[in-house]
This record gives sequence, C-alpha cells and structure tokens, in this order.
Amino acid sequence: MIDNGIMMQAFEWYMKSEPGLWTTLKNDAAKLSKVGVTSMWLPPAYKGVAGKDDSGYTVYDLYDLGEFDQKGTVRTKYGTKKEYLDAIAALQKVGINVYADVVLSRRMGADEVEEVSAKEFNEVNRYQMVGENKTIGANTKFTFPGRKNKYSDFVWNWSHFSGINWNRDDNDQNNKFDYMIGSDIDFDNREVFEELVRWAIWYVDITGIDGFRLDDVKSIPASFYRDFLYTVREKTEKELFAVGQYWNGDVAKLGDYLDEIHSEASLFDVPLHYNLYHASKAGGAYDLRTILDNTMMSSNPMKAVTFVDNHDTQPDQLMESYVEDWFKPMAYALILLRREGYPCVFYGDYKGIPHSKIKSKKQMLDKLMKLRKEKAYGEQHDYFDHPNCIGWTREGDADHKDSGLAVVISDGEGGTKRMYVGKHFAGKHFSDVMGNAKYNIKIDEYGFGDFYVNRAAVSVWVHKEPSR
Repeated sequence: MIDNGIMMQAFEWYMKSEPGLWTTLKNDAAKLSKVGVTSMWLPPAYKGVAGKDDSGYTVYDLYDLGEFDQKGTVRTKYGTKKEYLDAIAALQKVGINVYADVVLSRRMGADEVEEVSAKEFNEVNRYQMVGENKTIGANTKFTFPGRKNKYSDFVWNWSHFSGINWNRDDNDQNNKFDYMIGSDIDFDNREVFEELVRWAIWYVDITGIDGFRLDDVKSIPASFYRDFLYTVREKTEKELFAVGQYWNGDVAKLGDYLDEIHSEASLFDVPLHYNLYHASKAGGAYDLRTILDNTMMSSNPMKAVTFVDNHDTQPDQLMESYVEDWFKPMAYALILLRREGYPCVFYGDYKGIPHSKIKSKKQMLDKLMKLRKEKAYGEQHDYFDHPNCIGWTREGDADHKDSGLAVVISDGEGGTKRMYVGKHFAGKHFSDVMGNAKYNIKIDEYGFGDFYVNRAAVSVWVHKEPSR
C-alpha cells in the first residue's frame, strides 16, 4: 500500500538560529510522520559567508556542513554537522525522505584576491559589455584554509567564474583594484562540472540524502543540470528525486525547461502559486473556476511540486507574494486533497513567522495533511462550475480503509453543491471535518450528496456515522 506524499519545506527565512533547526527536526520527526509528512526539504546545510547568521544562500564552502572554523563559526545557522546527520537519520527512520537544498550558481567570501583583466557589463542588460578592459582585483580565489583540504583540495580561481559583482570604493586612495562581492560560476568549464559532480557524490555518500531541491535553475544552463543529475544518479546508484526552482509565472516556459533537461527534475508550480495569491487578494472577485488554469498542476501534474508559499514569497522578501491568511485553508485544500501534483507545505505556515507576526496554522494543516494521508484517494470528480464556489470528490480506494471525501470551497457567500462520491457510499452519512457545517448529510442511492460550505471557507466531508 502506497500513501500519498507530502513534502514540507522545513524552514522560513527569518527563523532564529536557536534552538538549532537540525535538533528541532530530529525531535519532531515522529510527529511529522504521523500527520502525513513523507519528505523534508532542508535548507542549505553548508557554510555561508555570514557564518552562523547565514541562511545558506550566499555559499562559501560546500564541503563545510558545520564542521570547520570558517567565517567566524563552526556551526551553521541550523547547527553542526553531527546534528545535521542525526536529523537526517531520525527523519529517515520514521519514513521521511530528505531533500538537500543545492545552491550552485555563485560563491561569496573568497579567501584571496586575484589580479585579472575584466570588462564591465551593462547593469540593465547583462549581455552587453560597456567600456574598455581594465585590471581589477577579483575576489575569486577560494582555498578554504579552515578546512585544510579535507574532503577536497580543489581551489576555485578566476577561470572558474563567468562574471563578478563588484563594489568600487572611491574614497580609499590606497585601493589598487575595484573589489568584488560575489562570483558567478562558469558552468561551461569542464573542471567546474567535474568538481561539482565529485562534491555531489561525496554529499550523497556522507549524508545519505534522498534527493535535491535545486536553487535558481533559471540562471544555470539547462544542459548542466541535465548532465549533472544523470551523472550523479549513475555514480551513486540512487534514484535521487530532484525539484528545481525556476521562478516564472508562465507555464509554457516551465514546460520548455523540462524539455531542455529531458525531464530529469520536477519544478515548483509557480503559476499555481500566483493564482492562489491573486485569488486571496481579490476578496471574492476571483473566478474560482479558473484557479487551476495555466498551471503545471493541470498541464504536467507528474512534474509539478505544488506550494502555497515559501521563503521567497513570505513578507519582506524580494518576491513577496504571500497568500492572505483567510484564503490559506482553501489554498492548502487545493494542493493537498487533489490527485495532481506533489504538495509542499511551508514551515512558515506550519510554525508561524514571528518576524512578521504571522501565527501558526498547524491545527488547520494537521487536519488537511492527515486527510491527504488517510482519505484523499480514488477517482476524482470536479465541480468547477461557479465563480465563487467550486468542489471535487474522491471516491476512495480499497487499500485505504474508509477513504474518500468531498471538498467544497467558497470565496463568497457559500452554498451547497450536489456531488457524486460513489455508489458504495449510498445510505452512508458524511460529516465536515473542518467544522464549518455542524450537521451530517446522507448520501442518496445514486452516490450523490448535497455538500455545504460556509462563506469564505472550505469544508471537507468524510464518511462518519452519527453516534447512536
């Protein structure tokens, strides 16, 4: 028997370094498994340029998982290497797969400056060079002195980078160069490809992870990840699930990318996120019949990782587009209780975001996740026939006892939808798990029921006979 999968993004941007995330996840593993979590997307575990205050996306050393005294700290923001490995083991012990966040596009915090000849790019059009060649001081040499060549003796230098962000200090008369603050990896360099493959094989071997979340794949040639994923899977002899972040609301562009990488990875359903966001901002003026239109969930459900929000869309982030609280139950019902897509629950919704005074939605999410685990199986029937009230049913299957459900969503006045749940439920009673409707309904002899939802709410009806 195979249960439905649920991924959880196990962090939010502003979470504090204490208590350490790795220890928290180790302690919470059994509880998360019980409510239906089957995989965890963990944040970048390697040393960032800001040390223990780095969320992991300004990468310094991919081989330092909280083991070496570098950038002013041994541990990372989330804990030590031992705590990381213990958390992975605890999660996997209770049946939760672990996906590691892979950030490969750039390096920061170089150990030495190199003198190189460079030409400046137009700030608006990065493909257009401006000005003449000049000699600059580039922060491009990474020797990792704190690690002392343990695990790898590879030294990154200017030849491994395709572009450099720089910061001119016109007030310092002693400066010989314009110094750089970040270096973009040259993915056409064969040495780079071979080193990153070596690192990935080492990482899989030392951590035992089950897959990758790939950061910012849009900025990396599709051919790189096509070949990288194929090679690492072949060398490690592991299937290694992979999901990429390609941030674009155009579902056609996501489809084109999947074609380019020969479908070696899934993608986050960014178009669906924006549909959910716009529906939440419309205050009832959104046509719910179209909420799945032009999404990966509809066009390529086998490669769609669906989500409501993440660390990029939460408040005060660059791509802020946070789905409003009133619509969160409806949005999560859409990704958790349908058969299409691989849903990902955001830690900031589950635990709350104190930085933004956003409260935990754990109680609501636990209900929906448990419903996905126990009830959301079998043939699906859609009733997307009203701009403010939509629904669907799942008939259940033989492998999951008493499975099957009916979902009704409203962003307006609410109402009742007559929907088919299956003749095998004829004469049975259904109850609203979400508590919006306080009465039971009886399924008729043809397998239909009249399922109610309150104003601006979601009701999830499941088989439950009234107590005698």
